[in-house]
Amino acid sequence: MKTNADRLVKVSVCVQVASPMMAPIAYRVASTGKPVILPGTGGITYNIKVGHPATGWIADHVEPGVSIKNYQPKEGARSANTALNVLSCIGNEAVVVSGDAKGARGTVTGKHGGIEHVLVDFDDHTLEKLNIGDTVLVRACGTGLQIEGFEDVKIMNLDPDLFSKMRIRVVKGKLEVEVAHIVPSSVMGSGIGAAHAHSGDYDIQLLDPKTVAKFGLGSIRLGDIVAIKDADNTFGRMYRKGAMTIGVVVHADCVTSGHGPGVTTIMSHSRGRIVPSISPDANIGKLLGIGIHRKRRGGRRS
Repeated sequence: MKTNADRLVKVSVCVQVASPMMAPIAYRVASTGKPVILPGTGGITYNIKVGHPATGWIADHVEPGVSIKNYQPKEGARSANTALNVLSCIGNEAVVVSGDAKGARGTVTGKHGGIEHVLVDFDDHTLEKLNIGDTVLVRACGTGLQIEGFEDVKIMNLDPDLFSKMRIRVVKGKLEVEVAHIVPSSVMGSGIGAAHAHSGDYDIQLLDPKTVAKFGLGSIRLGDIVAIKDADNTFGRMYRKGAMTIGVVVHADCVTSGHGPGVTTIMSHSRGRIVPSISPDANIGKLLGIGIHRKRRGGRRS
């Protein structure tokens, strides 16, 4: 396949490691009606990485690795954070440019809507040195990526180098994409109806046990590439019979109604030119060698 990757713009977006945040009343009301207080978004998460299960954690919307955001208290900071969230793509390189971890390199693994965080994977040595407020520069590239002959397939939030590692094939005029799971659009929740899918995510609801069992959704892992059937994300997120959306699982499960593991969109077509193929290797951690699939010294996995 030929793409327009050689004509894409690579641009810097520079932000800070985000602090965890909580509302003044720290309780969340779970789907069972029970009020709970749990760790959630933001900060440096040391023990949850790409490749780990997206379920089972004593947490709510927890983000793997490092959460970054533009917090600069100056005019234009909000639009600068929008640029971070729109232009950053999964697979982009991120570089620490201040603090004790200066010079360390990581990889963008997803985008979380609402809170407007971009998520980055770093090795354990870097995580120990990082601090809240340290500056991280993302070398953003991927916005506008197209496949020759498949210009009607919308690609977004995807680094062209990661695209090349996904082993996408053309089969009978359609794009065959390897995915770890096929998800019915009926379980997609928070984030649906957004004006565009070039930032943020939307959630896989795991609150109906029969549906979870039927589609094997209980084994979803962070970083899994998934196909959402009958979902059109070309111009916002919506239900459309025959459409197909491909995304990456970017944050863990949630306790609140309408929420669940979040998916950042990377490809979508409204009329069936994307065909999913199940593969256990369809995880960005395996494709990029990050998260729990990162090699330690001596060749062991982390």
